[in-house]
Amino acid sequence: MGPDMAAELARNVLIQAMVISAPILVAACLVSVLLSLLQTLTSVQEMTLTIVPRLLVVFVVTLVTMPWLVGRLVTYTVTLWSDFHRYLE
Repeated sequence: MGPDMAAELARNVLIQAMVISAPILVAACLVSVLLSLLQTLTSVQEMTLTIVPRLLVVFVVTLVTMPWLVGRLVTYTVTLWSDFHRYLE
């Protein structure tokens, strides 16, 4: 495996990681912004008010998107193993 193939493999892994983590990160960011706005408007500065809802949203989004996440990972793994002979040259 040459440097170009290693770079391609690393690029594909990073793209998959970004795509898989995107729904969870977007949901956490949206909840954080909404809670920060709520805290600013009400002047309530309680840490549990931000942590607990964010954890719940991340947990629910992870559960909802789990079939898609696993399907994406399985597809990538099968593709990687089916083209494995390319990397051994």
